Amino acid sequence: MEQVRYYDVRHVHGSSTHVDIDNGVVESAGTSFFDHAVVRVLGPKGWGVLTLDNFDPEAPLEPLLEKGVRLAMLTGEEVDLAPAPREVRAVPGVVEDPREISLEEKTGALAAIEAAAHRPGVVNTRARYAELIEGVRFFDSSGTECVYEVPRCGFSVTAVAARNGEMQMGRESEYTILGFNLRHRQEMGAKAADTASALLDAKAAKGGRMRAVLDPELAGVFAHEAIGHASEGDLVQEGSSVLAGRTGERIGAAGLTIVDDPTLPEFGFEPVDAEGVAVGRTELIKDGRVNAFMHSRQTLAAVGNGVAGHARASAGDLPLVRMSNTFIEEGDASYDEVVAECQDGILLKGSRGGQVDPGRGVFQFNAEYGYLIEGGELGAMVRDVSLSGEILGTLHAIALIGNDRTMSQGYCGKGGQSVPVSDGSPHVFLENAMVGGNGTD
Repeated sequence: MEQVRYYDVRHVHGSSTHVDIDNGVVESAGTSFFDHAVVRVLGPKGWGVLTLDNFDPEAPLEPLLEKGVRLAMLTGEEVDLAPAPREVRAVPGVVEDPREISLEEKTGALAAIEAAAHRPGVVNTRARYAELIEGVRFFDSSGTECVYEVPRCGFSVTAVAARNGEMQMGRESEYTILGFNLRHRQEMGAKAADTASALLDAKAAKGGRMRAVLDPELAGVFAHEAIGHASEGDLVQEGSSVLAGRTGERIGAAGLTIVDDPTLPEFGFEPVDAEGVAVGRTELIKDGRVNAFMHSRQTLAAVGNGVAGHARASAGDLPLVRMSNTFIEEGDASYDEVVAECQDGILLKGSRGGQVDPGRGVFQFNAEYGYLIEGGELGAMVRDVSLSGEILGTLHAIALIGNDRTMSQGYCGKGGQSVPVSDGSPHVFLENAMVGGNGTD
């Protein structure tokens, strides 16, 4: 078919399992199945896209290509695709396959975690288990074909403590690609309850400019939201990134390296991207300088500076430039050295969401809680605390990077899609941070 410059098919089928428990009551539990395919046809100009349910891999492809090219003829977009390496990495093995565990056993294990959060002063508990098994087959007009399956599962537990009309919440979660992870995890429920109860006694933080230490979770959120999104090739192409046009420019402290790596056996792992392109480690910021952007084949051809292999998609959706496992690389300092260097300031822990504008280069994140740092040692617990500022200014404020990186898991939304990701960091010391709080002396 002469008018077809390129086509690819991404067929995803599998199952989704969930269990929800609220205050000891199983509200819902079940498994659903799905089968979706996306056919992309690149015509003389733009794409023609077909989305299909219950795709038949044995059916002739030609009628779909003919329909796709007719749709492509309606567009006027100039599209070029950069060449890209092809390789499929092995999916890490699981310790215990979640598909071999009955729904009843999953529910019982989750209930034990939720029950561990029950204690005096805790007025509400909730736990959720989520499992997603995706089998993927990708093939395209160049002869590339890959077949793989990734199992993902995990849980979250929250506890709400109340006293004299005041309520505080603690939350713990863990998601993985390495197998069933609910067994003997009651300590997670207890920890959520401990945090909620302790926050009832914490004072509200006082805001202002100060020295601050970010824990691995909050610093990881900063790496993901403030740097990761600004490094996505489609945002750079649209002019919606503060990093556009800054390749090679120093925007952070020497020694600061921020990476996205789909090959790590973390929650954002992908054996190959959604365009059949090999995945690999990409250093977005290297030694404090803008180094590379994340790309699809199309954005790499349009923007340059970086590598393809960062296209991801939910089942039945088009591939978008997305992060996977994004983190700040380890430095040399121990945790104690980072806190001691701060002298007088605040340690910010955890994340309760926030917002970022990668085009304007500003952000605001809410921490779960914090601790005052006095004379280089931890002091009282504080709550109602946040971090805000300009992305570039905050990068320059990083004065010391720890050696204790850990990763946290979650989901990232973009373009109406949600994909699993991990982000992380070691403890990081900021010489000058804008900390939000409504406390008084």
